[in-house]
Amino acid sequence: MSTIKIRCKRLADYTLVRTLIAHPMETGKRKDEETGELVPAHFIQTLSFTHNEQLMSECQMGVGVAKNPFFSFRIKSTQPGDTITISWIDNLGYSDTAEHIIR
Repeated sequence: MSTIKIRCKRLADYTLVRTLIAHPMETGKRKDEETGELVPAHFIQTLSFTHNEQLMSECQMGVGVAKNPFFSFRIKSTQPGDTITISWIDNLGYSDTAEHIIR
């Protein structure tokens, strides 16, 4: 099961793309309430958005982003059947990719 949810809404001049990513986004500075130990850093480092296999944006992220991050962006000139792909890679080497077809 993917950690990425993608929703698209076609409007008159653009398509609104919204995505929610299930990820802990730990800073490495929070202490575990039970043990008192620091919780190791675990955060998304690179987030990529593509439209029909063309890279639209690639974000370099850090520990300042909240748990389960939400992103939205607009794309002009989309057509039904176009593909949106969102991918992430975190600092521990985990990754995920999800694809959504615009209707």
